[in-house]
Amino acid sequence: MRTGRTLTVFLLGLCLHCAGQAFAEGNWPQFRGPEGLGVAEGAGLPEQWTATENVAWKTDIPGRGWSSPVVWGNRVFLTTVVNTGESEAVKKGLYFGGERNKAPDAVHQWKVLCLDLESGKVLWEKQVHEGKPATPIHIKNSYASETPVTDGERVYVCFGNLGVWCFDMEGKELWTKPIEPHKMSFGYGTAASPVLHGERLYLINDNDEASYLLALDKKTGNEVWRVARDEKSNFCTPCVWTNDQRTEIVTAGTGQARSYDLDGKLLWSLKGMSSITIPTPFAYKGLVYVTSGYVGSKRRPLFAIRPGASGDISLTEGQTANAGIAWSHPLAGPYNPSVLACNDRIYVLYDSGNVACFNAADGAVVYERTKIPEARGFTASPWAYNGKIFCINEDGVTFVLKAGDALELLHKNPLAEDDMGMASPAIVGDKLLIRTSARLYCIKDGANAATMAK
Repeated sequence: MRTGRTLTVFLLGLCLHCAGQAFAEGNWPQFRGPEGLGVAEGAGLPEQWTATENVAWKTDIPGRGWSSPVVWGNRVFLTTVVNTGESEAVKKGLYFGGERNKAPDAVHQWKVLCLDLESGKVLWEKQVHEGKPATPIHIKNSYASETPVTDGERVYVCFGNLGVWCFDMEGKELWTKPIEPHKMSFGYGTAASPVLHGERLYLINDNDEASYLLALDKKTGNEVWRVARDEKSNFCTPCVWTNDQRTEIVTAGTGQARSYDLDGKLLWSLKGMSSITIPTPFAYKGLVYVTSGYVGSKRRPLFAIRPGASGDISLTEGQTANAGIAWSHPLAGPYNPSVLACNDRIYVLYDSGNVACFNAADGAVVYERTKIPEARGFTASPWAYNGKIFCINEDGVTFVLKAGDALELLHKNPLAEDDMGMASPAIVGDKLLIRTSARLYCIKDGANAATMAK
């Protein structure tokens, strides 16, 4: 029998779940959408497109940024950083050799853009900083890789090693919170996006000098609490998980995955991650999934964790489950793309263009790693709707798969030659928003205007 407190938490989780479902049609407020799953449903969502077919509009975006667009109502928000000097060309494929030990000497401009969802026209643009970067980034990273988050009243923007800015929906700056720059492993740069829950904004900053998890008052930017983390550089966004027992902040780290309560108290920890951690944790049907899969690591795990876990829940040699872990696979984790949950299945997209599928409840293998025909070079996270799985590679080609018990390629959707694809999309109503290295596309079934918005 549930206690009063447990029932309250359960009902709160149910309400948040229903609210997330309601948001899905009209809003895409954070990285991977309302519930952080990258999944939507909607009649008329597009399955096929090119750079000119089924394109409602496309808008050139200056500078470079791999942050995802977020949407509330008729407004699309995204970030970019413009190099006033000469930018080094981004190479596709593996990341080896892309480290840069020195920050660029040219002046950069950090910007926030708001676009009209129906036309793609820029409604407002704010430059929050101009100067030379304090720290270097990997050639394939950007200084605008953190995705904004919005609650419909304010939009929150984080530029790693620089600061957090809060704007109202009309572009008025409400507050800013500086972030002290810290050294990142191999000069890779930052990538973890902020998340909202209740009245707080949560931000993780794992670096090589002084890692921490931070809670800010979303209305004022005042620091509510800060917890030091025994962790080095990581690049994954935290997950706020409301389950039938409590609400917790789940973080993936190279040393350990950890979960905290809403006051920053450690709830559980888990060793055994790979040596670089990028994919974002997510909650699905009562479990939370944590993974990391750097290609050079011997451990590339995928964990499904039960609610109520406490203390050190690390597996011992040969174990795949325990009281805190429902199931795991030691070598199933992806390197860059986050994992996708859809129709009681867990789909793992690997950088190489392979996909594996597992049963979400018990981890049973549905199909082993299977190559998508003619596919390679994936960094962006996959998404799904209407029984289809979509994977965009660095060439800007989206491979459309049938969501099922075997890999089946349905379509290939190419964009233009200069449309490098490393950002995850947004899905709102009957529209799909894809950000590339050159522009933002609004894909809509039956639209052929292919207009270039200004």
